Amino acid sequence: MLLRLRLLTTSLVSGGLLLVVLCLGAQNLNDRHSLRLGDAKSAELPTGFLVGMSIVAGVISGGSTAALLLPKPRT
Repeated sequence: MLLRLRLLTTSLVSGGLLLVVLCLGAQNLNDRHSLRLGDAKSAELPTGFLVGMSIVAGVISGGSTAALLLPKPRT
């Protein structure tokens, strides 16, 4: 149980730190694009920010999945 909690906390904290660094680094980027999601369009965001958000989402979801799928220790 402690290993799961530590792995989940580590993935959330590292994802949060990556998000903070990404937001600070993406402030001065001029090349902006928007995503088309069906009929809707997102706000115009820098390309590096969009790629970075997918990396952050992957780190958080991968760490959470690994924490949840750990086998239970045998007693």
